[in-house]
Amino acid sequence: MLDLTGLVTMPAQTWGSVRLVPLVRPEPIVDLRLHARVYGDELSMALLPDRTVYTAYVPHAFVASWTGDGTPAAAYGTQLGEPLRHVPIRTHRRLVQREAKNRLRILPLHLALEGYLALHYDLPGIAWEEWTRAAVADGLSPRVEAAYSGAHVRGLDDALRVFEFHAGQCGLLLYVGDTLASAFVTPHPEDYRALHPTLIRDLYGELIYEYALHYPVRDFRAAIDDSRVDTLADLRREAERQGEEWAAFHDSVMAGGLRAPNVRDVYQLGRFTLQRFLPVFDRFAENHIGEMITDDQGRTAYLKTFRLSQAQVRRGYLLSRLAENQWSLPDTAAALGVTTGELRARMDRAGFGHLLRPESRVGGHIRT
Repeated sequence: MLDLTGLVTMPAQTWGSVRLVPLVRPEPIVDLRLHARVYGDELSMALLPDRTVYTAYVPHAFVASWTGDGTPAAAYGTQLGEPLRHVPIRTHRRLVQREAKNRLRILPLHLALEGYLALHYDLPGIAWEEWTRAAVADGLSPRVEAAYSGAHVRGLDDALRVFEFHAGQCGLLLYVGDTLASAFVTPHPEDYRALHPTLIRDLYGELIYEYALHYPVRDFRAAIDDSRVDTLADLRREAERQGEEWAAFHDSVMAGGLRAPNVRDVYQLGRFTLQRFLPVFDRFAENHIGEMITDDQGRTAYLKTFRLSQAQVRRGYLLSRLAENQWSLPDTAAALGVTTGELRARMDRAGFGHLLRPESRVGGHIRT
């Protein structure tokens, strides 16, 4: 599991299919602060270093402010609600942009999503006969994935609206149908209170959208043994024990799949490091992508994650296996224990059939 040292799991709150698990930080991080900058509903484009273009719905940015000497930093200012202006397309120079000496603008989640979309984006220089000329020359361009705005996840708006904050709360784990949809962590409680409304504008996977329609959840109710309670002190002790048991169950079972095996550093912010991560694309486990800011001791100051759908996991798995075998279809098929024709069919179902030469396809079916 991701290192959430310094964060304490509190009792969950439920609404329909949504379960919200608060994370409290007994000692807030004071030398890193976050605030939101709202853009609106226009389409956004970000220019990437390799001259490709990342296009997406980007409703807001986060701006991180930090100090270099450990003294408290102030949030630069949060603006929520209606954006000040609308334009057809908004262009960003980068997904991560330094705005001042100690201020960095981040497009939340999109740093992680771009990492997933860019996964093995370029095919190797070997022009295997199975691949089209366009695939060899341009790689996976265009690479497209779909997600849902939180506004379209049934019950999420109401769940966030009636949510009761805890003192010192710096984060939230969001479950839909008891499936972990996303994790959100901030350095300071004031940052979380200001950024809590942005969760409805975040992006969520297809699995989360569907679970919200069909899988209501039930409360985990405390079961206190009255034979062990004679005084108010006994009752308090039993209540605390129930809270500790819930936290242990949640952290080990419900949130056990929140892992970051493939981490890459993106930017240095004084004693903090901005990173993004990808999963190993295990088809039989949870797979999360995300971005985080960790301090010089590896503790998580900021975290934002996205749960991949099974289709997205299969695409990531297939691309990873192809890259491991230098995009040779026969070698990849042998590594997967399937025939080349079966691999072609799998690629077609994953949406990569257009990368194969036309002569390998007959009547809409794969020719082996």
